[in-house]
Amino acid sequence: MVRAREPDMTEQLSADDWIQEGLKALAKNGFTALKADPLAKAMGVSRGSFYWHFADLGAFQAAVLKRWREIAAEQIIADVEAAGDEPLQALLRRSFGARLDLERAVRNWAAFDASAQAAVRAIDRRRLDYIEQLLAKRGLAPATAQARAQILYWTFLGFALSGAPVPAARLGALLGELLTMVSA
Repeated sequence: MVRAREPDMTEQLSADDWIQEGLKALAKNGFTALKADPLAKAMGVSRGSFYWHFADLGAFQAAVLKRWREIAAEQIIADVEAAGDEPLQALLRRSFGARLDLERAVRNWAAFDASAQAAVRAIDRRRLDYIEQLLAKRGLAPATAQARAQILYWTFLGFALSGAPVPAARLGALLGELLTMVSA
């Protein structure tokens, strides 16, 4: 009896699978979890599968940071623009209503790693520019929009880094106040 050859895991897993696992590990255990051996073990494959897709750990970490930037800024902006709601309200609901474990983990990583720090700076700039654009569309003068965007973003960062859950009703009231403050 001839057995069919079972596909090897490097053929079954994509680079995207590794990146997704890396994002989960990063959010749950921090940047020190971004290593081939523990990730391979968690995925039930050999370390060779990792190196099939990434030249080294640095290339993998760069891919994880790139994906974080895509999901933590570009995807959110695209979703807000497509929602049909008032964009600033939609952005606030989305940003303050999300689980922010990954945000905290990447910002912690940035304290120890120049590449992560550069990714955080880039995403901060992108987010600030977008918020400023939304405020300008509401009729605020450029200098006012810029100042209020910064204040609003600092508010988000404080919320994200605090990790303290806020009951939905309370959060809704707080977001209403934020909107009033930045739009007045």
